[in-house]
Amino acid sequence: MHRCFTSLRTAFFFANVFAFFATVVIADEGVTRIEDVVYGRKYGTALTMDVFQPKSVEGKSGAGAAVVFCVSGGWFSSHEAINQGFLEEYLKRGYTVFAVVHGSQPKFTIPEVVEDMHRAIRFIRSRAKQYQIDPNRIGICGGSAGGHLSLMQGTAGTLGDPKAKDPIDRESSRVQAVACFFPPTDFLNYGKTGEIALGRGVLKNFRAPFDFHELNTTNNSFVPITEESRLLEIGRKISPVTHASNDDPPTLIIHGDADTLVPIQQAEIMIEKLKEANVPCELVVRKGQGHGWLELGKDLTLFADWFDRYLAKP
Repeated sequence: MHRCFTSLRTAFFFANVFAFFATVVIADEGVTRIEDVVYGRKYGTALTMDVFQPKSVEGKSGAGAAVVFCVSGGWFSSHEAINQGFLEEYLKRGYTVFAVVHGSQPKFTIPEVVEDMHRAIRFIRSRAKQYQIDPNRIGICGGSAGGHLSLMQGTAGTLGDPKAKDPIDRESSRVQAVACFFPPTDFLNYGKTGEIALGRGVLKNFRAPFDFHELNTTNNSFVPITEESRLLEIGRKISPVTHASNDDPPTLIIHGDADTLVPIQQAEIMIEKLKEANVPCELVVRKGQGHGWLELGKDLTLFADWFDRYLAKP
């Protein structure tokens, strides 16, 4: 089993956080796995997800509901990072699980990744009948960058465009419950008020996902965005705390209070914003723990309990 990385300078630190669950074993005969389902395309590249369907769901709490797992660490995502053991608790309770791989850094930036996640939720909702799920009972989970993306779906998911040419884009990208580990939530107040972490400061070794750019239509080339005011505007847009409102879904965060990579302050201010908006939410603090812990896999039962509480059929 891979153990927690101690070096915060490792560029793919987050990508390995899922290794905590390598010892979890799942009975494959009870689950159907459909690999590399294409949910969208961009720049000639296919965006894919794996779909896990338990063969027996009758009488189970998650029957007919879905859990989306954000395969993301440091906004790095790959099919190889899908760990079926991470999903075992949801599957045994009858949830259909969608493990979403997004456009990965260093090629794609956070705003582009967020758009991929919107697309994934819309796709899943558009295929509700095919996968035998209720489109109004979708939860989302992830850790670290995956937690950030989960919160972005929870706080900034949008209704579909009824006039869109693509029928998938007519679907909503909103979710009905969120559960996540140690998520970044405010890149402009990171650890303390006024601390900017847009590939700077604590996150200086994660420059690529913050390398924002735009298309120059004159010569059809991408150019970097360097104006500070624009960078801060993007930083606000990709910070979940900016979007907290009273129509957000119930949200659970589990965070270690000794985390130096994503300070627990990030979870605290998110929960504060959600409480101000009267959104059901909870912060579970793991005393003395950093960015991951050896017993972290056991906390997945808390995620599953949270989804049972808010996604189970009445």
